[in-house]
Amino acid sequence: MNITEQADFSKSEDGLLPAIIQDAQTKNVLMLGYMNLEALEKTMTSKKVTFYSRSKKRLWTKGEESGNFLVLKSIELDCDQDTFLVQVNPHGPTCHKGTDTCWGNENESNFGFLSELERIIESRKNSTSEKSYVASLFESGINKIAQKVGEEAVEVVIEAKDENDDLFLNESADLLFHYLILLKAKGFSLKAIEQVLLERSNKNK
Repeated sequence: MNITEQADFSKSEDGLLPAIIQDAQTKNVLMLGYMNLEALEKTMTSKKVTFYSRSKKRLWTKGEESGNFLVLKSIELDCDQDTFLVQVNPHGPTCHKGTDTCWGNENESNFGFLSELERIIESRKNSTSEKSYVASLFESGINKIAQKVGEEAVEVVIEAKDENDDLFLNESADLLFHYLILLKAKGFSLKAIEQVLLERSNKNK
């Protein structure tokens, strides 16, 4: 049974089911729209996300006027078969106001606590009122930071050969922490590394 047969449009009086639009790469929610069966079928065949516009009273392909299409990657139903999760590759801003999302947020990759850690490192680097280990590393210069990354990398290799998982994980955390500092010292972030890996992956497809 395909998704057009699974979707339970009878649960809605107007035959419309909500469609949550999510960036397939960043996993950020971009917008919320509504689909009827015809919109779902057109989305599946054209690979461009199409909604039923409640204001225009017709099918509406996102980007038909602006060119900012939402290219379909996958579409799933929730456990009750009455809500779609649509993963897309957005071509341009999603919101009609020109923002990446309909909530005004930037559609950037988020690495969870690692992104928060990057922000903490940035604040410590720029702080003039407090002295911290991170600030002292930046004051010492790129050679000292690179040396620390090398030292932590050696520690990870050593612990990898032993059976103490706690020590291995702790040394791995130290290595990652200092690598984030090195990235920041070079003017980069995890996002830049992600982009390199994505480009390599796309070349191998």
